[in-house]
Amino acid sequence: MIRRRGFITLLGGAAAWPFMARAQQAGRPIIGYLGATTASGERSRTDAFVQRLSELGWIEGETVEIQYRWGESRAELFPYLAVGLVRLRVDIIVAASTAAALACKEATAVIPIVFPLTGDPLSTGLVASLAHPGGNVTGLTNQASDIAGKRLEILRDVVRAFSRLAVLANSQYPGRLSEIADIRAAAGKLGLDVAVFEIRQVEEIGGVFETVLKQRAEALYVVGDTVLNSNRVRVATLAMNARLPTMFVSQESAEAGGLMSYGANIPHLFKRGAELVDKILRGAKPGDIPVEQPTKFDLVINLKTAKALGLTFPDKLLALADEVIE
Repeated sequence: MIRRRGFITLLGGAAAWPFMARAQQAGRPIIGYLGATTASGERSRTDAFVQRLSELGWIEGETVEIQYRWGESRAELFPYLAVGLVRLRVDIIVAASTAAALACKEATAVIPIVFPLTGDPLSTGLVASLAHPGGNVTGLTNQASDIAGKRLEILRDVVRAFSRLAVLANSQYPGRLSEIADIRAAAGKLGLDVAVFEIRQVEEIGGVFETVLKQRAEALYVVGDTVLNSNRVRVATLAMNARLPTMFVSQESAEAGGLMSYGANIPHLFKRGAELVDKILRGAKPGDIPVEQPTKFDLVINLKTAKALGLTFPDKLLALADEVIE
């Protein structure tokens, strides 16, 4: 049976054909989707992705097939899952985190890869440049150049007198170094002392909070990555018990009990990721598609947590908030 799976190994010619011409011979395309956590944990993201695909004419189960694989927040699984998708000879891979995208890039230099969400694609080596990614990878970053500074300014507006900031990060997250550097630079301008605490596995989270308390930190900035986001309820609960005001990256973390979050609108990024997939399936080369930076940022405030911590939000912040949890 000669289908796409049989002739895709003719990489030189097949990779250059416009996709729609190949699809007439091969049947509906197959998208490999490598999720960072679990199907339930990423439901809002995949729903946004699939919905936008459908609006563009790629209807799951009808005009396109999606093969899902889930990393369960375990970075060591990503290389195996990525290789598995390559062996399926999918037409394109969507990698839902930095670690997933790096694993996919290592697994194939031919199959197009789109990352809807990553921290710093330059410093991690995903792309050669934002304007001209080159190779077979492109996507979207959830960071803007001054986003760490804005988060600290917002935190200072709420916790007005603090001077000692704790930063919690996963040492296995490739994008943490650039974000921590941005935090330190922004903190220096605000006169804040910064102490960085890194974990290697989730079991270390509790112990880190004990150390944070001993060092008398007055606020906590949580670097957003798959592992810490998956454990957002635990982190928010421990921070509450330690009476530490928290700044998170994702809206999900503020909804889980964090004091607030400020970051890119993640469902919007996944919708844009679907649009990039559409372009590539219609013949565009990923290396020619610039990496996009976010255009929509959401401020989410948890008034319930603020009340428990004895904090009040300035009226101007409440007016600017995209969501207020009461």
